[in-house]
Amino acid sequence: MHLVCTHEQADFDAVASLLGVRLLDPEAMPVLPRRVNRNVRAFVTLYGDHLPFVEFDELPRSRVERLTVVDTQSSPSIKGVRADTKVHLIDHHPPSDDTDPAWTTHIDEVGATATLLVEEIQEVGRDLSPVQATLLLLGIYEDTGSLSYASTTPRDVRASAWLLERGADLNLVGEFLNHPLSNGQRDLYDRLLENIETHEYHGLSIILACGEVRGLVEEISTLAHKLRDVFDPDGLFVLVGLNGSVQLVARSTTDELDVGEVAEHFGGGGHARAAAALIRDRNSAQVRDELIEFLGSSIEPTPTVGEIMSRDPQLLNPGVKISDVGERMQRFGHEGYPIVESGRVCGLLTRRAVDRALSHGMGSQPVSRIMEA
Repeated sequence: MHLVCTHEQADFDAVASLLGVRLLDPEAMPVLPRRVNRNVRAFVTLYGDHLPFVEFDELPRSRVERLTVVDTQSSPSIKGVRADTKVHLIDHHPPSDDTDPAWTTHIDEVGATATLLVEEIQEVGRDLSPVQATLLLLGIYEDTGSLSYASTTPRDVRASAWLLERGADLNLVGEFLNHPLSNGQRDLYDRLLENIETHEYHGLSIILACGEVRGLVEEISTLAHKLRDVFDPDGLFVLVGLNGSVQLVARSTTDELDVGEVAEHFGGGGHARAAAALIRDRNSAQVRDELIEFLGSSIEPTPTVGEIMSRDPQLLNPGVKISDVGERMQRFGHEGYPIVESGRVCGLLTRRAVDRALSHGMGSQPVSRIMEA
């Protein structure tokens, strides 16, 4: 038996990737985890007749010869999986150091795991129904912010375009990605808004939102997205105390803040722009204090122009021939030169301007003709 599984609290990318493996291998059995996000459950309930998923509690008690794990690099506990079960990982997060070396992997840092599966489906020429294409597009759009996150790659865009050509419905995508909040989520969202803190680290604006709840609240990540859209910070950290543990959800919009490293410090993981951790041995106040201290020590100042500039640049006078400068650029690999006359900078010469002038036969002309004054 070939099972396909993913992480708990599965989002659209995870569930779409389950479908992707099934489309590539009709013998594979895609297993829905016990907990999926509320908008995912609504989609599966509405279109379940068109989808091949098996509920976790309905799994047949058979030996698992092959196990494909998608959108995570940790294998869940499943009966029938043995030491000799062949395990294959498909994921778009950075490779983990804890992966069993006996497992095979397809790990590539694109915007969504669904993108990797769509590329394979394209390659084998598999047909898709509009519902299947829509679910796969939901997976890509959710993890890339509808192709707007900095982690989005050209491969995600090409995969999305191909799915639209196969009948993916953008109206449905918008409807399920903007699912209304439940009453519990609304209460927690209001509580988080009341406890917003703003911190500055070397020019980065960091929002910290803390709240406590009793019982289970679904999809804290959804609340993080909404808070990020409202405040537009460089980084966002949501801390929710629930049932004796603390859930951390982190988002970043800048290369200067890697929230994956922050989550890893607390025993979680993710990637540079989105990460999470479940912290069991501290309360919210302790995690907040530790987070503030960790951010203060880990966020480094952005380099200044003075730190990266060339201290002794090569200077040219305005009368130097363009052809001579072209040869110098080829030899030394410089992209530009300051033009100096009588001890004062009078212009800037760029490689682009030199290349364009040479293509128009202006090599004998002085650089003063093409410099930026």
